[in-house]
Amino acid sequence: MREKENLTLLGNQQTEYRMDYNPSVLEAFQNKHPENDYFVKFNCPEFTSLCPITGQPDFATITISYVPDERLVESKSLKLYLFSFRNHGDFHEDVINIIMKDLVKLLKPKYIEVWGKFLPRGGLSIDPYCNYGKPGTDWEQVAWNRMSNHDMFPERVDNR
Repeated sequence: MREKENLTLLGNQQTEYRMDYNPSVLEAFQNKHPENDYFVKFNCPEFTSLCPITGQPDFATITISYVPDERLVESKSLKLYLFSFRNHGDFHEDVINIIMKDLVKLLKPKYIEVWGKFLPRGGLSIDPYCNYGKPGTDWEQVAWNRMSNHDMFPERVDNR
């Protein structure tokens, strides 16, 4: 089966859960439909990282939505990658940008956006958003449009 060719984590019963940031765990596989534009969306409602100053845990829902080109991220590796932030200290905005940049490096997608909705701490929640559109393509303009119109009608924060 060609789909499993370079995948080491899927089906592996000896999975190691690393406790600090580890982008090397990310794996990708070939997109069978690169001629089609379609979104792949991941929701991680149990994301945890640490405040780099206090060491206190920060909890968030991370949403990753992308339009693949030649490669797709393998979901178990993505889960392990996101888990690797558990003991990683970084500001919310940094975490979201790091996730996006690691996925851009791995996948070279047509388009990707990453949105973190962090639970309030000290009465304040932070919801960083970043995106990327492949330069020289229509997706570059899509990224600009989505960024410039991002969160025009924000949700109420009493739903967390």
